[in-house]
Amino acid sequence: MGEIEGIGEAVTGGLLAQAVEPSAGGAGDGHTHEQSCLNCGTPLTGRYCSACGQKAHVHRSLRAFMGDFIAGVLNFEGKFWRTVPMLAWCPGDLTRRYIAGERARFISPVALYLFSVFLMFAVLNFTGALYDGSPSSVRAGFQEAAKAQQAEIRETETQKAEAIAENRPVTALDRRLVQQKKELADIEKLQRGEVPVEVNSGNDNAPPWVRAVIEKVQENPELLVTKIQDSASKFSWLLIPLSVPFMWLLFPFSRRYRLYDHTVFVTYSLSFMMILAILGGLLVAIGWTALAGFLFFVPPFHMYRQLKQAYGLGRFGALFRATLLVTFAFVAAALFFVVIAAIGIV
Repeated sequence: MGEIEGIGEAVTGGLLAQAVEPSAGGAGDGHTHEQSCLNCGTPLTGRYCSACGQKAHVHRSLRAFMGDFIAGVLNFEGKFWRTVPMLAWCPGDLTRRYIAGERARFISPVALYLFSVFLMFAVLNFTGALYDGSPSSVRAGFQEAAKAQQAEIRETETQKAEAIAENRPVTALDRRLVQQKKELADIEKLQRGEVPVEVNSGNDNAPPWVRAVIEKVQENPELLVTKIQDSASKFSWLLIPLSVPFMWLLFPFSRRYRLYDHTVFVTYSLSFMMILAILGGLLVAIGWTALAGFLFFVPPFHMYRQLKQAYGLGRFGALFRATLLVTFAFVAAALFFVVIAAIGIV
């Protein structure tokens, strides 16, 4: 079921990208069979309408529909292959050229972002990298957490036995064992559908809204997580307005760069991060987890290059702002997940 939903999301993403970027299509033989445009009625003088841009001849077949879809997603005529390599290696040049007016050569940032977001959720769902919300996944997660905690307890007990044999103090190890066993007991309570006493107690310092959230998690944790994931896919566009103010802080009161410039920068940058997540999910799926871990170091380097190229910065200025931007990215991501969690809980 999850695989089918993932494929459906990928198809939806492709259709959205085609809707936002209607000129991305282009499948067809190009022959003109009508005298006037079927869309606006303008007399035709070539392969495309001079008023609305629609193709002169509209194919009415499933094969043509699939051809339009594939062309809209990958744009074999060149737009896709010009945009994505530049986004990966020369993101600042891509940003600067798009802002300067080279729109026909590249996929628009919004179209690329929509497609990459939906493709990311499709790939991660298909590879199992995302939590699927099923009760079996909940149990498996708790079992893995319990096994990890038990392994830590055994390690601490081994260290304690060695310390006793060598007549070394074991007070710190005893305290660690008590804490580890307490955490294991909490995991086991959650596994049974109970909330730990410390959290459920009326004497704790947790605010009422925190206890309300915990009670919802206790009632149906798998449903809550599923709702949060759905909200994350539906409201992924929120990352753009949440990130743009932080970009403005990098160039406060600048008359040279406008909010539009920062928005294009952010949208292309986020698109690359989504593509990076797709690549990481695929690497994990084929067992190359170690290589996928190295992808964590790519975003700072990519931000540095994009800042340096897009805003014409020197090395020091780009490095300083890239350091700030990495911090801002974590803050924006945290705000996004807070909003998404709130939407999922309501």
